[in-house]
Amino acid sequence: MLPGMPVVAPRLERKTPRHTALVRVTHWLTVISFLALLLTGAEIVVSHPRFYWGETGNDLTRPLFIIPIPASRDMVPTGYHYVMPDENGWSRYLHFQAAWVLVLTALVYGLAGFLTGHFRKDLIPERRDRSFRAHWQRIAQYLHRAPPDAAEAHSYNVLQRTAYVIVIFVLFPLIIWTGLAMSPSFTSAFPSSVILLGGRQSARTLHFFLSGLLLLFLIVHVTMIALSGFRSRMRAMITGRAESPEERP
Repeated sequence: MLPGMPVVAPRLERKTPRHTALVRVTHWLTVISFLALLLTGAEIVVSHPRFYWGETGNDLTRPLFIIPIPASRDMVPTGYHYVMPDENGWSRYLHFQAAWVLVLTALVYGLAGFLTGHFRKDLIPERRDRSFRAHWQRIAQYLHRAPPDAAEAHSYNVLQRTAYVIVIFVLFPLIIWTGLAMSPSFTSAFPSSVILLGGRQSARTLHFFLSGLLLLFLIVHVTMIALSGFRSRMRAMITGRAESPEERP
């Protein structure tokens, strides 16, 4: 270094904490179990793509609606002269196991969320954002492909918070309830769980629609991650840290 030359300090990459270890672990456990549930649930539907309302439903019962696909059982009337491969055995077993992984993960996440204040601080929309105007402004930013502001490197925006609150406190409890209501062992111990839903077949039908809503959320969630910066968001959920816009070189 020549005399009189100014000393330039090396640039240090500053990163901002975003997700705790508990949030990251429970997030990826939920992702794995939910994908397993989607795959096995689709296989279970293929075995009998007819849905009913009430307590009972079978091949001789008039269905509420039918999914127009071939079944994996030749006794199910579908109108197709083709039978899909029967994967009902392993799919039901894995569906049951993945469901309990999801339930236990949700219990750990829920308990920690209340004890640490995670729900109150990070998920419940702030009072000033509890309006249609606040939600529409964020939708407009998405539609105009506006980049996320600095605050979103540290916390969720109002649309994310509202979506996560609905999924965590409404859809997940309902899909767990409807899933348990289809279990004879559970309903024998808690008969009111299925009575309130209108019957075991009603629980199955509601379970199907709730699964569709969660799948829609997953598609929108991944799309928003891609639009907001897939690499940064994925790194934040893996390592727990993400660069804010002003910290990037």
